[in-house]
Amino acid sequence: MTLYLVKEGNKMEIENIKPEDIEARSFEIIGETLGNKKLDPRYELIIKRCIHTSADFEYADSMYFTDGVVDSIKEAIKNGAVIVTDTKMAQSGINKKRINKYGGEVLCFISDEDVSKDAKERGLTRSFVSMEKASNLDKPIILAIGNAPTALLSICELYKIGKLQPVAVIGVPVGFVNVVQSKEALIDSGIPCIVARGRKGGSNIAAAIINAIQYQI
Repeated sequence: MTLYLVKEGNKMEIENIKPEDIEARSFEIIGETLGNKKLDPRYELIIKRCIHTSADFEYADSMYFTDGVVDSIKEAIKNGAVIVTDTKMAQSGINKKRINKYGGEVLCFISDEDVSKDAKERGLTRSFVSMEKASNLDKPIILAIGNAPTALLSICELYKIGKLQPVAVIGVPVGFVNVVQSKEALIDSGIPCIVARGRKGGSNIAAAIINAIQYQI
């Protein structure tokens, strides 16, 4: 059956797709829209997952990857790494089935009472302080940051003084204030990272990147 949407005399065809086939068809459309644009095969699935999540094709050009970072994240997940996010939304958006299977977990400290208290007393953001709390974990850590540039600045500072050695950082905060600067600081820090350069990103993109990587395990 073919469905049509009629508006002011114009007819638009509506694809009759089974619910279980919608994602596959979406990726077909992404490939068709990209056309002859070549993506690095090491990162193609991740970039397409970001586009699928956002319907924004600028991710085909804005994504930065430290060499070897994807393989490092895969190995860390298989070895029970902890993933720490800066928002509950990112935490919720990460598929935990494989992560839990390998003994890992997905944590977010942003709402913890001690983080809120410390941030208020010191005049810092909760995101900044939550990364300090993450640095006390005794497992390999992957940091997935989709909202707060101050989280990235905290990570860079902790790394510089030797208090934090993450496996990798997903640096994709969205917004205007210090967003571009914090992403570039992360790239310049030497920390293995995946970054969406520019102002775009978000918790959904951070989760999408983690999911795209773990789906390849």
